[in-house]
Amino acid sequence: MFNNVHRVQGWSDTPLTKPGVEVAEQLGRGLKNVKFISAYSSDLGRARQTARIVLESKGDTTININEMEGLRETCFGDFEGDLDPNMWNPAAKHLGYASDKDLMADMAKGNIKLNKMLDAIAVVEKSGEAENYNKVKTRMQEALKTIAESAKAQGGGNVLVVSHGLAIMTMVEEWLDKPITEGLGNASVTKIRYTDDGKFIVESLGDMSYVEKGKNQTN
Repeated sequence: MFNNVHRVQGWSDTPLTKPGVEVAEQLGRGLKNVKFISAYSSDLGRARQTARIVLESKGDTTININEMEGLRETCFGDFEGDLDPNMWNPAAKHLGYASDKDLMADMAKGNIKLNKMLDAIAVVEKSGEAENYNKVKTRMQEALKTIAESAKAQGGGNVLVVSHGLAIMTMVEEWLDKPITEGLGNASVTKIRYTDDGKFIVESLGDMSYVEKGKNQTN
């Protein structure tokens, strides 16, 4: 809901809107032929709700959803619930931009990386509660490592992991060979492969094809 009214939503939590529920249902239908051996989500309500809807929509009602705090969205401290420009404008000015629009335009060109943007937010946020880039990256990668090792111990297989856009981008940025130039769409799929030697390979980022496939299917 906060996203619809352009308010900052990290650790603060609001329920999925009707369009949010619908796109999660579409994703579930699009994933109908993908077998998951386990499922995980952030412990925030909107992620838990998304994971449940996806599994129900694809017909996997027997898989338990394991919640992990490490999969949470970035914490934005006292910017939580505030209007987006009230966070991004100070961060942009800290980085030498005239406005948040100029910052986002430079990101779209691949001229600035996510690490500088998140670290700028952490600097200008006054309570000291906002997470910097490295903190988010580390906890997300550690959570994914735990999930991957658990799947490996079971003999391998596909795992559904429901997290949050900015946190996912932060987790994978250093694994990519080109800059991230835009945010991830709601219910998009980022496919990551865990290799035998313990490395992560990003096979796709922000893939909306499963949602599109689900739009053309009925339960």
